[in-house]
This record gives sequence, C-alpha cells and structure tokens, in this order.
Amino acid sequence: MGDLNVSKLKTKKDKANFIHHLLNDIEALDLMIENNMIEENALRIGAEQEFCLVNNQFLPESKSLELLEDINDDHFTTEIGNYNLELNLDPLKLDADCFSKLHKQLDTYLIKAKKVAAKKDIKIILTGILPSLSINNVGEENMTDVERYLFLNDAIKQRRRKSFDINIKGVDELNLLHDSVMLEGCNTSFQMHLQLSPKDFVDNYNWAQAIAGPVLSACTNSPLLFGKELWSETRIALFTQSIDTRVNSYLLNEKQSRVSFGSDWEKGTITDIFKNNISRFRSFLTTHFTRNSVDMIKNNETPKLRALQLHNGTVYPWNRVCYGVLDGKPNLRIENRYIPSGPTTKDEIANMMFWVGIMMGKPKAFKNIHKQWDFKDVKTNFFNAARYGIATQFCWNGKYISSHDLILNELLPMAYKGLYRVGITPKDAEYYLKIIKDRVVGISGSEWLVRNYRALLKSHKRYEAIQILTANMYTKQEQGYPVSVWGMINNTSKPLFKVKRVVKHIMSSDIFSVDKKDSIDLVIHIMKWKNIHHMPVINNNHELLGLISWTDVETYLDQPIKKENNVGLLMTTDIVTVEEYTPIETAKKLMETHAIGSLPVVKNNILIGLVTKNDFTV
Repeated sequence: MGDLNVSKLKTKKDKANFIHHLLNDIEALDLMIENNMIEENALRIGAEQEFCLVNNQFLPESKSLELLEDINDDHFTTEIGNYNLELNLDPLKLDADCFSKLHKQLDTYLIKAKKVAAKKDIKIILTGILPSLSINNVGEENMTDVERYLFLNDAIKQRRRKSFDINIKGVDELNLLHDSVMLEGCNTSFQMHLQLSPKDFVDNYNWAQAIAGPVLSACTNSPLLFGKELWSETRIALFTQSIDTRVNSYLLNEKQSRVSFGSDWEKGTITDIFKNNISRFRSFLTTHFTRNSVDMIKNNETPKLRALQLHNGTVYPWNRVCYGVLDGKPNLRIENRYIPSGPTTKDEIANMMFWVGIMMGKPKAFKNIHKQWDFKDVKTNFFNAARYGIATQFCWNGKYISSHDLILNELLPMAYKGLYRVGITPKDAEYYLKIIKDRVVGISGSEWLVRNYRALLKSHKRYEAIQILTANMYTKQEQGYPVSVWGMINNTSKPLFKVKRVVKHIMSSDIFSVDKKDSIDLVIHIMKWKNIHHMPVINNNHELLGLISWTDVETYLDQPIKKENNVGLLMTTDIVTVEEYTPIETAKKLMETHAIGSLPVVKNNILIGLVTKNDFTV
C-alpha cells in the first residue's frame, strides 16, 4: 500500500470499479499459476525494519518526515506514527552467507540513518514497543501527515462508529477507550519475508502457522505498554484490538478481526487464501487503475495486481501471503509479521534464520500438517507464546512440551538441517543460531525489560523508571551484543542522561479518592489505614470536584455524630492544580505560594495523579 497513491472509496462507481479490478486480479493470479508464470525455483529472503525515534530525554520524537527527507534514500519510508520509520531491505537469494549479507545491509542503512538523526539530536531505537511511550503520544496529532494513514484512520473509524475499547490483562491490566487507530503506531516490527515456490505453497503456509507459537516464544521483546507490564509480546494483543473494525453488540460477534491468526488451516489453492480475505473484509481504499491485469497477461506482460495488493495491505494476518514482482518476474512469499523489532540487529537476524531454518527443515512426517494437527492447538500455542514467551508450554505433535525443551531438542536441530539443505554456510548457521540457544537458556528481550523495570520501580516512580530503562536499552543496543548477555542495569552508576524533571516524574498515580457523598467517618479511616493526609474528591467520570485533607477532618475525631456528614460539606472546592508536564520547580512554588500540602494533577479536569510535599524530597 505504501507504493500506491490511495484515496477513500466513496461513490458506488468507485466501489464497482475497484471490485472489478480486484476480481480481475484474482483471475489473473489464477492464470499465472496455471501457466507456470510464477517464479518456481528461486528461494529468497527479505525484511522490513521498523524503528523508533527518541530525543535526548529518550522520549518519542515526532520528526519522521523531516528525518526521512534528510536521509533521502528510497529504502526508507514512513509509518503511521510520526516517531517511527521503516527500512526496506533488498531481497537476497537464500544460500551461502545471505544472512550475514542481510545483516551487513541492515547495519549499513541504520548507520546512515543514525548519522542524519544525530544532527537533529534524535536517536534510533529498535524495540517492539518503545517503553517510554505514553498515552499522550498516540493521539491523531501524532499521526504521520500522509494521506493513506489519514484515509485508513477515517475509514476504520467510520466503520466502527465508536471508540476502540482496548483491554489487555497481564501482570497489570490496561483498560482504555481510544478514538483512533494510532495505538497501532505503538507496534514496531521486524517483518521477515520468505519467497517460496508455488508448488506446495499452501502446505508450507500451514507449516508457517504450525511453528509460529514456538518461534515467537524465543523472540518476545514487548512486555511493557504505558508503564504497565502486560504480555511477553504485547504487540499481538494491541495490534489485534487497535485496528479492529468490528463493533461489539448484544449479539455474539462471529466476525474475524482484520488482525488475526486465522480460524482454520488453508485447504484450497493459493488464490483461495486471497479469496477468503476478500470474502471476509470489504475494501475501503482505492487507487488509480490504468491497465487490465488479464489483458496484460495475454500480452505477455507481468501485472502488478494493484487492486489485490491494496486490499491485501488492509488485512493483517500474522503470516501474510504476498504477491510481488522482482526483475519482471512474479513471485509469492510469506510475510512473517509477528516478530518484534530489536533488541539488536544480531538478535533480529538470528530470529530470521531460526524461522527460515525451520521452514526449510520441515520433516517429511509433517507434510500435510493440516490433516494431522488440530488448528486450535496451533492457535492456542501462538497466543500462549505471546502471553508467556519462553515460559510457554506447547501442544506439539499431540504432546505437551516446554518451549525450552522444544526449541533446544527439536527446532534448533531442525533449523540447522533446513539451512544446510539450502546451502547456508555452517559459519553463518552456527553463529546466528547460537544466539537463539543462548537466549533460550539465558534471557530474552522481554525478560530483560521486565526484570530491570521491576528493579527500577523500587527506587523510581514509573515515568522516570521507563526513561532510564529506555536509555539503558539504547546504550546496550549500540554496543551490539545480543540481549542474552546484557545483564542487569547498574542503578548506582552515573546517569546516562540529565532528566528534565516534571510533575509526572514524582506524582503518585495510584490514588485513594472519595465521592462527595461518602461519609467523613470513612475518609478518616482510609487516611489512618493508608497513612495519607490528602484525598481528592471525584465523580463517576473521574473529574476532580474537590480536595479534603487531614486538617479538614481531624476536628471530627471526637464528634461521632458529625462523622456521619458527607464529604461534600467539608471538601475544599477552590483547588490549585497542575498538569503532568508542569516543571517540578513551578509546582513547588505553587505549593509554597498558596501554602498548601498537595497538588492534584489533572488532564482535561480528569484526575490522573497527586503530588504532596513529601514527593519533592525524592
């Protein structure tokens, strides 16, 4: 879709014209397959590297278009979030030292981007979800100002006709109503492509589905979102919900999400996979069409199947079938979309080699896997891997086995065989697959983030902890060693950057609050139980109505009858408040000027935190 000038489907004529070309493309694809026009014996790999932009505070920096212009290289393109960019690598033939060549190509382009970024005080970070992202970074104002993203956002919102209801439960829980698809911009991937022969393509696609869970379990790198510890690979849950066109109702919703693992094995032809998506999901974007694909084939020309590619670009299975044209020859490939960006380029190439090796090393016993395994076991494996990472237990070939044992005893040997089968050099195979082994027996990206985040929270508030975590991740990433050898953050060493401290760094967000109808007696007891001296008064919408302090209630301690009075009679309504990004010195002066002991922190009059005098000593 990124290569096309798109617009929204509006009129009946536009829709009819798009459907005409879409169906024509399907017919053309069938013809190319029947006439053996699809490239048959070439195996290739390719990848798309998404990455994040941060400033010197290690917070998101929304300057993607500005940076893209200065990089001035067609290998780079935009993403939906204005703090992300994407690098498209050149495809390589799958043989010999192709993985180390791809690695060198990846590093070379990233170095080019980093040099340009450094001139603007921007740093580049590889991570599945940037830990320092906040809810303030995912509004429509942070969307990249490119028409196709605006059209996509408008079309999906129009279909939903309601906010996106995000609910993800992990160690913590995220409950959020959001008004755009910008939450998708939190996700940053290393998308891997494997070109395969049309022969046995569907069976190989099913194999890709079968191995997705175990492969993902070794590659997780996205456990944190908005400071909350969720899934080992939170991207899987977030992407599914953030671009969902379905609307909940009182009726059972059997429709499939546009982001999906699928609902069953593929059992037909290659075009049946595309037909299934066309049948399930309506198009809402179009482009300019000039040629008829079937006519082009009759003229011995290779069509680009623009309508089919555009529709395919708005459907997001975790393993997606893609059609392309390279050097004038049409080809088919599987796009692996579930692997996160980072923690290092070495880790990413190792992830890719692991996946490709297992794809190429499929044992003969697993041919026609769809006749042997229950698809729901495979789907369960995938989502369990996203939740638990390397701690997952899989249903594999009819037996339960830990991720650790499955990878070390079955999948890594299988990957070696597959790689040697297609001529990968032993030097490359051993170098990159050792990274996978070390990660499985040591520590993964998601485990490193979680362990260090928990340690930082013992001495820092959440906002500062995620900045420090992001800064250390960047430093270790720049050193280039795989995540399995990173080790714990030394929290007592010299800080990596000077924090510009704002209220968000010191405020408490886990606040005990009361309703104006609550009794003063209840307030007194809560303050005693929790050893607190200030309690905000809010309504059902979390809007701040007033403030009550220990000074306000202590005169009631010996007056049992008056304790029955409600909070509304006692609370202070003339309240001094601050916003979360108010400088700490400004907040401190406000408290001194007004001789008050606490400051509620609000956003659009919604209470989000509280600062007291004690917080300034932190």
